[in-house]
Amino acid sequence: MRGTTKVLGLAAAMALPAGAWAADEAPLWTVQVDPLTTLLGFAHVQVERALTPAVSVYAGPHLRLFDSPLADTTEPYTGLGAEVGVRWYFAGVAPEGAWALVRGVLARVSTDTPAPEVGVGGYGSALVGYTAIFDGLWVLSGGAGAQYIDYGVAGYGPSGVFPALHTALGVAF
Repeated sequence: MRGTTKVLGLAAAMALPAGAWAADEAPLWTVQVDPLTTLLGFAHVQVERALTPAVSVYAGPHLRLFDSPLADTTEPYTGLGAEVGVRWYFAGVAPEGAWALVRGVLARVSTDTPAPEVGVGGYGSALVGYTAIFDGLWVLSGGAGAQYIDYGVAGYGPSGVFPALHTALGVAF
């Protein structure tokens, strides 16, 4: 029952009207893509929802379908998974302003060469950053932090502690 209560509470919070915390009807939702991550070979879309004036959550698909055009070598593996994150807006009103973020990815990783192999990969990271919304519609966001990655199979893919960067373009509504 405890899980059901949490799900119902989250659903109720997501149903709150914009006027519940912002007289100017600030946007509650954003949809963002990260061009830097895509350039590194990982594509994902973040659908973010402000839950309170200080907290938002996001979720979206996380895909590793191609090699980074910046890489000198090829790594023949794919990753199909999901990313979730929670942002705390310590300056501004969610989903705009300065934030701290924790996020995680869990994915099925697989390769067909040299022999088929399937595994579980993912990462967890913590970042600080800023999201700006222009004209009440256009989203520009960036941040930096640290992450632990174990996202590979059959000797392909990254593993270890790395810097975490966040760049995003999108829309707010």
